[in-house]
Order: sequence, then C-alpha cells, then structure tokens
Amino acid sequence: MRLSEHKYNSISAITGQLVFVENLIEAKIGEMAVIISPDKRYIEAEILEINNNTALLQVYGSTQGLDIKHTKVILQDSLKEIPLSREMLGRKFNGSFNPIDDLPMFFSGNWRQITGYPINPSARANPSEFIETGVSAIDGMNTLVKGQKLPIFSCAGLPSKELVTLILRNVRLSKNEKEFAVIFTALGITHNEYSYYIKALEKMQADYMAIINFADDPVMERLLAPRIALSAAEYLAFEENMDVLTIITDMSNYCEALREISTAREELQGRRGYPGYMYSDLAFLYERAGRIQNIEGSLTLLPVLTMPEDDITHPIPDLTGYITEGQIVLSREMHSNDIFPPIDVLPCLSRLMQKGIGEGQTRKEHRQISNRLYRHYAQGREHRKLEAIVGRDGMSEKDRLYLDFAFTFEKEFINQGMNSRGIDQTLDLALELMNRFNLD
Repeated sequence: MRLSEHKYNSISAITGQLVFVENLIEAKIGEMAVIISPDKRYIEAEILEINNNTALLQVYGSTQGLDIKHTKVILQDSLKEIPLSREMLGRKFNGSFNPIDDLPMFFSGNWRQITGYPINPSARANPSEFIETGVSAIDGMNTLVKGQKLPIFSCAGLPSKELVTLILRNVRLSKNEKEFAVIFTALGITHNEYSYYIKALEKMQADYMAIINFADDPVMERLLAPRIALSAAEYLAFEENMDVLTIITDMSNYCEALREISTAREELQGRRGYPGYMYSDLAFLYERAGRIQNIEGSLTLLPVLTMPEDDITHPIPDLTGYITEGQIVLSREMHSNDIFPPIDVLPCLSRLMQKGIGEGQTRKEHRQISNRLYRHYAQGREHRKLEAIVGRDGMSEKDRLYLDFAFTFEKEFINQGMNSRGIDQTLDLALELMNRFNLD
C-alpha cells in the first residue's frame, strides 16, 4: 500500500476506539490510515465519517497509550485490502487477517478490497446440488443446497457449538467431482471455544481456513472478520472455481459490535438500540453468497446466531430471516429432553430444498418422504395438546399412534448424538419409521 506523504499531528479527541482528526487533506470515507502511537506502535484505522474539516477514525485495535499531542496519523490512500491465494487454506488468521498459527504470512501479488459487493441479481445462477451435512433433520427435511444462505437460529445455552462441529466433521458434496473448502469464522469466542473448534476443523475431510476473533480482541475486528471471510470465499469460488461453504458463528456478536460502534458514533438508534441500517448491513454480507452464471464455483453461507431472550421476532433473527432462504431452529424443549441436535423441524424451512433433492441428487422419492414425515409429526405435536386436556386414556387408538410416532421421531430420527448419518441412512430410517407406524 502506498502511504500518503502527509503526516498529521492534529488529533482533537480520542473516545474509546474513535479518534477525531482535524485538517486532513483529500481524505475519503472508508480510506485506511495508520496511527503511530507515542511508543512507535503502528495501528490500523479507517475513516468512518468526514464532517467539514474533521474526520472520524475507527481504530482496529486498542487505543491505550494514545494521546492527543504525540500521536500521529498517516493516510494510506486505499481501502482495506487482503492478499488472496490458495495458500490461505489450512491456515488460521485473526480478525485483521494476521496469522495466529505461528506460520509466516503467505506471499501473494493478488490483493483485494474486503468490502466486496452483493452479487448482481441478473448475473445470479439458481442454487442447485445437494450438500450433505451428516445431520438427518437438515439433510432429510431442510436440505442445504450449493449457493444457498441457510442460517441456524439458536438460544443461549443450547449446543449450537456442538452442532457446528458435527457439520464441520461431516460436511461434503454429494458429488465429489469438484474441489470443496470450508471457511470457518468465529466471532467473539473464548480460548476454550477456539480449542474446541480447531479440533473439529483438523478432523475435516475438506480443506479449510479459519478466521478467529476472540472475545478480548478489538470490537472493530468483529466487523472485519465476516468481510474478510467472504472476500476469501469469493476468490476461491469465483476465481478458483471451488465450492466453498462459509460458516460464521455467532452473528449476534457481530450485530452487538455494530450496535456498540453505532452508539459510540452517537447515531440515531433503531429497534432495541440497533442501528437503523443493520438490515442493509446484514444484506450486504449475506447477498455476497450464491452462484454466478457461467462460473463453476459456488459460495454457500451458513451463519449461526443466538436469539436474544429466545425471541425469534428479535431484530437479529427477524432481519436475517428476511434476507436468507430459510432457517434451522434449535429448541430449548428438545434440548431439555436430551435430544441432540435439538432441531425443531416444524419452524424450520429450506426454501431451496427442491433444487438439491430428487433423482440424480438424493433419491427420487425424497420430497414425498419429507412431506410424510412433516405431516405425521405435525399431527403428533397437535395431539400432545389434546393429551394435556383429556389424558392419553381419553384419546382414540389412532390419536395415540400419532403421539407415539412424534415421540419416536424425536428420539430416533432427530436425535443422533455426534454420529454422522449419510443421506441414504437418513432416508432409510425415515421409511422404516413410517412403515412401523403405518399412519397413511
């Protein structure tokens, strides 16, 4: 990056991770800068806002030790960029894309801005082809398709971390004709969680890259990490023609960081204190996933988020649901009944499921099997309400059969522990369950 010849010593205020600088020449919003601390540390920053002759800079690190008199600012005359190469695979980086695996940074002459752009709707190709996760409730009833955006809605205390590791260990393409890679991004995690995820990544069959933002890392890195992950995924998918699955956990931490930065900037608040532009900010991220016409690669997105107060109408899951193509919902009730993964299939949805199942993909009768499972299980759940009123003895034999099916479906089909199931095993189990109860 080319540094500007202008070195500024005109900082007027430092508030948290925000620095106000006066009298900048030819500054641009989004431009990167380097802050030189009194003890000669170099800290990256970005221009967020320019008001008359004062610029507001967001620091990508700690502002501890900075002062107004002895801190200098140098403009870089460029936006935030990262190097891109196949050598990213197998590596671990922090939220600023610096290595954290004790290996030197790879060399690449290919630098790209991390801002990126949503895929032009006119250039989009329809998502298609099945991605096997090894989870029956997803593969059998809410199928993930290449190019899809399918979020996982969790609640505080539910084993979303374990579900993510189960997917990491077993995810694969149904057709092993192309290169497949996983880009895993963790936001605001503890070091214990990091160790847990890394063990799962190292057991993966596919290539992977990890971007890790710890809870004690600068909050601005929490906003950078998903953009860096998607920039790397775009390069591998649309230039190296790979199929890339990007998993980001936990997007609620991203939204909290967005709210924290917005509050520090004294912006007008929206619902529950989140900035009014949170919808467009999330859409700008999620819409970078998909497939592009005449390009073989694909970018599939699996974001994980925790619903505050278990409220699916909270702004974070609510806005995410508008942008994405379905959702996988975890249930506290199922978790309390020792079912893992505790996926409540009734509010779950994969709007693109039909694009990835059927003859040549999974099985010709996959849709019929899924529909029958949904129908019988939904009736069984409804009969539980009747049981609470009249008791089991007051119900007909057919009603009791639906109750037993719902219980068995949860305990045998949804509940699979940390064991992977192939799609054939999942569909065979579904057929066996329905034949056992013979409800049709």
